[in-house]
Amino acid sequence: MTARPETVGMSKDRLARIDDFIQDRYISPGRLPHAAVLVSRRGETVYHGVLGMADVERKKPLREDTLYRIYSMTKPLTSVLFMMLVEEGKVSLDDPVHRVIPEWKALGVYGGGFMETFATRPSTRPMQMVDLLRHTSGLTYGFQERTNVDAAYRKLGIGTFGVKPSSLEETMMQLAKTPLEFSPGDLWNYSVSTDVLGYLIQKIEGKPFETVLKERLLDPLHMYDTDFFVPEGKADRLAACYQYVPGKAPVLQDDPTRSPYLRPPMFVSGGGGLVSTMADYQKFCTMLLNKGELNGTRFLSPKTLALMTSNHLPGGKDLTEMSVSLFSEASNAGIGFGLGFAVVNDPAKGLSSSTSGEYFWGGAASTAFWVDPVEELFVIFMTQMLPSSAYPIRRELRTLVYSAITESYA
Repeated sequence: MTARPETVGMSKDRLARIDDFIQDRYISPGRLPHAAVLVSRRGETVYHGVLGMADVERKKPLREDTLYRIYSMTKPLTSVLFMMLVEEGKVSLDDPVHRVIPEWKALGVYGGGFMETFATRPSTRPMQMVDLLRHTSGLTYGFQERTNVDAAYRKLGIGTFGVKPSSLEETMMQLAKTPLEFSPGDLWNYSVSTDVLGYLIQKIEGKPFETVLKERLLDPLHMYDTDFFVPEGKADRLAACYQYVPGKAPVLQDDPTRSPYLRPPMFVSGGGGLVSTMADYQKFCTMLLNKGELNGTRFLSPKTLALMTSNHLPGGKDLTEMSVSLFSEASNAGIGFGLGFAVVNDPAKGLSSSTSGEYFWGGAASTAFWVDPVEELFVIFMTQMLPSSAYPIRRELRTLVYSAITESYA
C-alpha cells in the first residue's frame, strides 16, 4: 500500500512519470523485459511500480514477490554484517588482513610477467580490513580484463564470475599465490574484496558465512526470501535474466527453469551471490535510513553507519582521482567511497540532483538502490539485464525521483 506523496513533500503526478518513462522508453520497445521501482520517503512508500514480463519466453508477468539476482547489491549486506563484528570488538578496521588469513602475510605487488612467471615487489604496507571495505585492497576482478593479474584471476576462476568454481576457502588460497595490482591504500579498484570479507566473517565467527548472514542479519530483518539459492518451493518466482546485445533484442542469459541459482553454490559470494525480492531489500534500506535500527532491533549504531557512509578515500579524493577500475557500479565524478557503499561527495561534479551524503550501490543485472539521509528517502530499482552499463536508466531514475520532490530538506 502506498501513501499520498503530498503528505511527505512529493508530487503524485510527477512520480507517475516513472511508469510512463520506463514503459515507453524501455519496456514497450523491448529494451528491458521488466522493471520494478519503489520510492520511500519519511517511512512511507509513495510509489511502487511493477512493469513487464518476469519471463518473456513464457509470458509470465512480473510480480511483487518476484525473485531477482541482486549480484553486487549483496556487498552492502556483507559490509554491514562485518561492521557488526567490528562493533563487538571481534575485529578492527586497521587490523591487517593476514591476522585472520596468515597465508596472505607475504602478498606482493605485481612487478611484471605473466601468471607462471610473476615478478613481485613488497607492498608499502599490509592490507588492512578497511581496504577491503573501500576497495583499496589491491585486489581485482577477472572481468576487468585490464592487466595480467586479472587475467590470472580468470584462468584460476577466482571470484563470482570464475569459470572454475571453487569454495570460499580454496579461493582465498588461490589469492595467496596471486600478486596485488597495487599497494593497499594507493588506488581504488572494484574487486573481490567483499568476497574476502565473507570469508573473514566465516573465520572470525567459526561458522559458514551464509549461516552467520542468515542468523545475524537476514532473519532478524525478516528477509526470508533472500538467500544464495532459490529453494524448490520458490523456483517459479525467479525472474529470467537477459543479456544486452548492441543493436539487437536482448537475449536470454539465464533461464529460470535451469538456472544455477536453483541449487546451493560451491562459492558463497559475499560480493555478488544473493537472490532477493523488492520487499526484502526494502527492509534492509529501511533499517539503513533508520540509522541502523528496524522494528526494535538495533543492527548498527548510528555512529557506525555514519562512519560507513563517509568518504574513506585517502585525502578526501573522489573516484576520478583514485580509480584504476575499468568498471564499477558507480560513476566517478563527485563520487567517493565509504565502507561498503559509494558516497556522493559533490552532486554538481556529477551533474546530478543527488544530495551530498547520499550513498548507493548496484548489481550486474542493472539492479540499484540509493539512500538519501538528508531527504529521508530511499529508492530501489529491480530488473534483470546484463551488464548494468547497458542503459543510463539509473541516472534517469534519479532525475525522475528528485524532480518529484516538492519540499526539500537540503
